[in-house]
Order: sequence, then structure tokens, then C-alpha cells
Amino acid sequence: MRYFCTYFDRNYLPRGLALYRSLVRTRSSFRLWVLCMDSGCYDLLARLHLPHVRLISMEELEQADPELSATKGTRSRIEYYFTCTPSLPLYILRRNIEIDIITYLDADTYIFSDTDTIFQELGTHSIGITGHRFPASLHHLEKYGRYNVGWLMFRNDAAALDCLAWWRQRCLDWCYDRYEDGRFADQKYLDEWSSRFPGTVVLNHPGLNAAPWNLGGVMVSQSDAGVQIDDKPLVCFHFHGFKRIWSWLYEPNLSDYQVKSSTAIRRGIFAPYILEITAIEAELQALHDGTASAIVLERGGSQRTGVIRYISGSRRWLKMFCETIMGRYLIQVNGRVL
Repeated sequence: MRYFCTYFDRNYLPRGLALYRSLVRTRSSFRLWVLCMDSGCYDLLARLHLPHVRLISMEELEQADPELSATKGTRSRIEYYFTCTPSLPLYILRRNIEIDIITYLDADTYIFSDTDTIFQELGTHSIGITGHRFPASLHHLEKYGRYNVGWLMFRNDAAALDCLAWWRQRCLDWCYDRYEDGRFADQKYLDEWSSRFPGTVVLNHPGLNAAPWNLGGVMVSQSDAGVQIDDKPLVCFHFHGFKRIWSWLYEPNLSDYQVKSSTAIRRGIFAPYILEITAIEAELQALHDGTASAIVLERGGSQRTGVIRYISGSRRWLKMFCETIMGRYLIQVNGRVL
């Protein structure tokens, strides 16, 4: 049995459900805890009765952690979400002694292949983190953190619990959507873990937490066996900044990281995700009119910002068309992504 946790609100429901379905597709036995950031998210997920899923309401977590709740009025919505990140796995581990390892996943991640290779890489270590793995041209972005929050592993032992408690306290003290005094949101604190907490290992599998910011430094290929990153299976992709511009037009957020959209990237990585999201939105729309919004909440900040682009005016359309031809945008036509 593998154990995972994530959080999202009703705006991120399609992505959260896509993550869940990707786990169902690649794992025979798992449990996923979902912290529902609003009542709309909780109510709809409760109606779905998803096997393998355990729901946590925001009220439940706040009642268990009054210090967390006390920060709510001092932060924006997204900053409060960031503040909750360490509290979630800590809350779950303290109440479920049967868990050996819990893996935190950002809701905009998607599993492409068996995750057991990553658990093997963790080995007997207590804490597993993933580097951004920026190519040389993007090393300046390490200002916002050398490691990414998108995939984190915590063994249910003293070392990992100490790390989570320390991280939680740091986030309670300061967790804002800006860079300040060597801090950035919930992410920059991870830079200290390797030196502060023995038992921390940096997970180096190139197919783990692959993302727009590290595709520029690797070889992406596709075969009958699936997508490979530097000849290793793509395990998990982090769709940071991905957004729908129009019903058939998508921004993959590659150009900001100087990545050219190859056939393997378009058809092997983004096409399955787009088709999954599209199918989920249609199903949610049938369940509850208006739930499956195409406008999604993006994590903020220089490394985690997403801005909904509104296209208007003939010149803007012409520019967008040219950029589409040059590979900046993705188009979905009759169930195919170009």
C-alpha cells in the first residue's frame, strides 16, 4: 500500500481528479488523502464516493491546528494555501500510525508510470525531496528555492516528523507570495533540509517531478513503452502554469522556460493530460452545472505564478496564431492535440 496526500479547491477539481485517475491507472493499491480547501470541493468529492480517497475538510484541519487557523486573516488565499502545506502530511501521519511513508503531491502533478522506482530510491531515508534541476540558463531561479514542493516524501519516523514540525512552524511564522530575506512562500525553506535533518535524500530520477522548468536540460523521447526523460521512464510531470486560454487553446507554459515543444512533449506529455482534463470537466458539468470551471487557481510567485490570459483584438489573435504555429500554444481538434 502506498500513501499520498494533496490539496485543492473547487477551481482545481479537474486537476485533482486527473491526479487521482493517474494514480488509479498506475497503482493497484494506494490511498490518497485530499484536503478540500472549500466546502464546494468537499461536497462534490463526497458525492463521487471515490475508492482509495479519504477527504479532510478545511474546518477539520483548522480545528486540529488552531495556530494554523490563526494565520488565515494575515495572508491572501494562495498564501494561506501555502501555509497549510506542511500541516497536511503532519496531521495525517500523527493520526494514522499504520502509514510507513506519505508522499505529498501538488494537485497539478500527474503520474505517468509506476512510482515504485522512486520508493526504491528513497530506500531507508526519512525524507525525500526533488530539485528543480534547472538548466544552466535558468540557475538564477534558484533564488526561489533549489527544491520544489511538488513531490515530497516523509517516513513516519522521528526525523521526518521533526522536519515537518520545523517546516510547519516556519510557515506559520512567515509564508508569503514574495521573495524576502532568503524566504519564498513554503518552498525556500526546503533548502535547509539536507543540512538540518539527517536522513534527507535528494531524489535524482530524471522522470520524477519533470516540469517546464527542467525540460530544457533533458532529452525527451517517446516509444511504445511511453515517454522517457534522459532514457528513464517519465514517472510524474508537474503541469505548473498550464492553463486553458480558449475551449480548444492551451498554454503549456514552456516558452517562459525556453523550452521548445517537440512532438514527444506535445503528444506524449500534454495530450494525455489535456484529454483527461477535458473528459473530467464534461463529467463534472453533468454532475453540477458550473462546477467544472476552465479558470483555475494557479500558485503565485515568480516560480509558481499562473495568469489567466484573455485574448482580444485582431492583432492579438494574429500574434497568438503565429505563436501557435511556432509551437508556443497547443490546440485540441477532434480529440487530438496539435
